[in-house]
Amino acid sequence: MAEPRKNQELTELSLLFDISTKLSETLDLKTVLKPILRMTAEYMGIPRGTLTILNRKRAEIAIEESYGLRPEEQAKGKYHVGEGVTGKVIDTGKPLIVPRISEEPLFLDRTGSRKHLDKRDIAFICVPIKIGNETIGALSADRPSRGSGVPETEIRLLTIIASTISQAVRLRQLAQEEMEKVLEENRRLQDQLKDRYRPQTIVGNSKIMRGIYSLIETVAKTNTTVLILGESGVGKERVAHAIHYGSLRAEKPFVRITCAALPESLIESELFGHEKGAYTGAMLTRKGRFEMADKGTIFLDEIGELPLSVQTKLLRVIQEKEFERVGGNTTIRSDLRIIAATNSDLQVAIQKGTFREDLYYRLNVFPIVVPPLRERRTDIMLLADHFVQKYARDNRKKIDSISPTATDRLMSYHWPGNVRELENCIERAVILCTDGHIDSHHLPPNLQTAESCLRNHSGTFMGVIKGVEKEMLVEELKRNRGNMAKTARALGISERMVGLRTAKYGIDPRQFK
Repeated sequence: MAEPRKNQELTELSLLFDISTKLSETLDLKTVLKPILRMTAEYMGIPRGTLTILNRKRAEIAIEESYGLRPEEQAKGKYHVGEGVTGKVIDTGKPLIVPRISEEPLFLDRTGSRKHLDKRDIAFICVPIKIGNETIGALSADRPSRGSGVPETEIRLLTIIASTISQAVRLRQLAQEEMEKVLEENRRLQDQLKDRYRPQTIVGNSKIMRGIYSLIETVAKTNTTVLILGESGVGKERVAHAIHYGSLRAEKPFVRITCAALPESLIESELFGHEKGAYTGAMLTRKGRFEMADKGTIFLDEIGELPLSVQTKLLRVIQEKEFERVGGNTTIRSDLRIIAATNSDLQVAIQKGTFREDLYYRLNVFPIVVPPLRERRTDIMLLADHFVQKYARDNRKKIDSISPTATDRLMSYHWPGNVRELENCIERAVILCTDGHIDSHHLPPNLQTAESCLRNHSGTFMGVIKGVEKEMLVEELKRNRGNMAKTARALGISERMVGLRTAKYGIDPRQFK
């Protein structure tokens, strides 16, 4: 008996020597672990084996290398810590032997590699891969099931191999974590660039807004004049920004002027500039906005308010790309893109004679109509959350949530001031909020009307009472993450009463955890 045992030990030593040699050959651990697993499987006669590594950040386990598994089967081998045999081994740091996988409920066969086999004939060994007291992965193998169980020598050998490759596995684990950090940082930087240069600065994911994004992407790379139409407060300037920063002129100036903000006597000088002495007070030569926007984009907001006398000059700039300063004779050429916006109906203005028809057609080459907020109601809470984060950061506050009652008020209001009104509303709520939760009483008075408060309840007195009672219950459950005892204390009633009312209204407290 001594001679066969001695031969077995020599063979094991030879295997361990080959594994150590392989580990010393290269720093490319991805190429090292696979042949080591293959050598182990061939020596022990293992039909299937896996090497799993723990992702410490996500507490997830995935098969890094395998033997006897197809790529699609290996890809399915993902577990949480404590889940299945492998998850339990990594959780406890102790080996686990399953004499027959058909009799072990912990054995999940998530890879599906044994679904066509008789599981009564398969045993399973799984040993931890450890660095000190920390478990970083696991080494597992299928074995033919024997009545006497799995030999101790095989468990011992797998444990030694796991210890031998532990440093290589640790390096592989660290490499994966570093790669995840790089990818996460790359995603963060890409998100920053998108926030600055892409239509994602316009918050919203409704179908109508996705159509707007498509139009912006289509026209951005061209030099076409764009006319942005929409009610006041819908975000026309953000659309103009998105077009400019998505264009080939993105590194050049973006110059904005509000045509209604300046008196008629000054707007011509503001747009085209003036020469020294052109009029009383013109002490120096001054460049206008069109010169300042050379090679870039000029955004003419509220174009419908532009005086007729200036409209004629603007028509020439659009057609010829040239103009003269006020009081000057030198023709100035400017390579720029014009984006205009208005909340007025320009066709009505044409009929009234306050807007030139030929200028309208020059501006209306590529119109983009930005919808009012009431037509994109699915975006209201996305915008609200965005503004909560913005103003919480500006005011150094921590805001965790918007209550269901406040959400109802926001969703039922008609928002005549559109996104601008919503932003002002949320800024006010953040300032008033003191407990980290925006409630309905933090919203402006015009959102507290009887119509909006009672819209979701029946008209009877008892219907309103039940509606309010349910809202209060849901709000406190959400605030206390489904904890019935804390909810009861907050409402000043017994935990039993909370239980009865959640049952009455069909509320599952677990959904708030």
